[in-house]
Amino acid sequence: MAGEIEGCVEETSCGMNLRQLRERVRQYIDNHQYESAVFWADKAVSLSNGVVEDIYWYAQALYLTGQYHRASHLLRSKKLDKTHAECRYLAARCHYECKEWQLALNIINLSDQNSNQTKIFLNKTLNQSTNMSELSMSTQNMESCINLLRGKIYEAMDNRILATDYYRMALNQDIYCFEAFDRLVAHHMLSAEEEKELLESLPFNHQCPEEERDLVKFLYENRLKKYNKPGQLDIPNQLEAFTTNLDVEVNLAERHYYNCDFIRCYNITHSVLKKDPYNSLCLPLHIAVLVELKKSNELFYLSHKLVDLYPTKPVAWFSVGCYYLLINNYEPARRYLTKATTLDRMYGPAWLAYGHSFAVDQEHDQAMAAYFTASQLMKGCHLPVLYIGLEYGLTNNSKLAERFFSQALTIAPEDPFVLHEMGVIAFQNQDYTTAEQYFLDALEKVRCVSNQITIEKWETLHNNLAHTCRKLKKYKEALEYHEYALTLCPHTPSTYSAIGYVYVLMGQSLKAVDYFHKALGIRRDDSFSTTMLQQVLDVLIAETVPFGDIPNDVPSLELVDCPSNHPKFSMSSDTDEVDMDGSSDG
Repeated sequence: MAGEIEGCVEETSCGMNLRQLRERVRQYIDNHQYESAVFWADKAVSLSNGVVEDIYWYAQALYLTGQYHRASHLLRSKKLDKTHAECRYLAARCHYECKEWQLALNIINLSDQNSNQTKIFLNKTLNQSTNMSELSMSTQNMESCINLLRGKIYEAMDNRILATDYYRMALNQDIYCFEAFDRLVAHHMLSAEEEKELLESLPFNHQCPEEERDLVKFLYENRLKKYNKPGQLDIPNQLEAFTTNLDVEVNLAERHYYNCDFIRCYNITHSVLKKDPYNSLCLPLHIAVLVELKKSNELFYLSHKLVDLYPTKPVAWFSVGCYYLLINNYEPARRYLTKATTLDRMYGPAWLAYGHSFAVDQEHDQAMAAYFTASQLMKGCHLPVLYIGLEYGLTNNSKLAERFFSQALTIAPEDPFVLHEMGVIAFQNQDYTTAEQYFLDALEKVRCVSNQITIEKWETLHNNLAHTCRKLKKYKEALEYHEYALTLCPHTPSTYSAIGYVYVLMGQSLKAVDYFHKALGIRRDDSFSTTMLQQVLDVLIAETVPFGDIPNDVPSLELVDCPSNHPKFSMSSDTDEVDMDGSSDG
């Protein structure tokens, strides 16, 4: 509608030039002087006797000043929402902003029965030089806008299936509609297979000029494949300028994160936020990696800045909640994470963290409720189903745990956390060979990404692999994995007691005693170490003969005559003392 209507009144009866007044309204809107735009748009409506274009721009200015009901009433009172697509879209958008979902949907659904009037109106808003392809593109863009809004309304109404369908339609009608694409990806509305199908179905050849085809395809592919290895990032030669693009860098950091290379992920996100301190795409990822690396001071500083600058954004309160979760203060963590989910019910990361706050307190029911909500909001992400499986495992429901771990493995087949949990289930089922294979696969993935430093998080993996080797009677390998676990967490008493137990099985009781003592030195109430130490000491006492190296018979001594003139020893007739080295004390 930004074009001019043919045959529209350009001058009023009082000689005023309406073209200049309309351009002034557009200029004020472009300059973000919305109050001025409202004032002069109202006057343009009066001077033109209510031309549709002037009414539309008046409603647009009202919308931009937050006067949503007033803008909707202006359009609907003149029944423009029933005859013109742009007016219908704007009226529905007003009610969407007011969270009146059903009313917005009712208005926007009028479009199907008024398609003829829409095309006529669009034709009038174009110059005479407009060709048919441009007209078709404009119609297509408006249909894409309407379907995008439909998708947002259905998503707000928790109908994610219909929302996904309309986002797909919007993207297919306008391949440049990044908002539809971003909602599908950022809200994890598609599985990995569905993402692949979406990319293959997009009409790049029909809608993109030849010179832009590779660009659009690369940017969308780069945004989608978060589970791919970071080394698989392939930038075409003609697009080398995008190697320093911040969106591309954040996508690379996300790949590192989902491949568990948290250090490289942090290095990239830290660099991005230095250039663009409040990058909305980077912030949730940066917060997550700060939690993984336990950088509480940096997270505290970031949280304060975000709350000061963006108190109405869920990411600010998500950051605060994660900080309290990191310092083990769970009650305020839940309070702030609840605030984040209140601001945006669809904010999946906050639901995940909210579940963690209950899981660490062994409150399994509340944790699973939060994780199930996250799984509904993040269909294409493996983390919610992974944590659901963990909770089922902790409540001794191994069959359901295995089911959710298998689902997570389908989404992220190379995630070491998922492989580790599959190994735990196999271990609990006493399938030690399968457990060993899962643990070794997980360890291989960890070693591929942790080429600089292995973080403490993998201590459990090494210990569990050692336990499995012990069950398979591979005692030497078990000791190696336990000892490596000690290098990651040197003050874990269970690792010392596990090493002691391996030495018991190897018949090296004295070494076992040393390690049980070390375990008890760290945790005095370690019942396993106490019991094993007592048993090993009993065995040692039973096996060891007291003074075993001393003969039972009293040795016989032979007396040797000592000459009186011996230079070293002499007996004095006046004393019973023995002189040493020929000297006498007497």
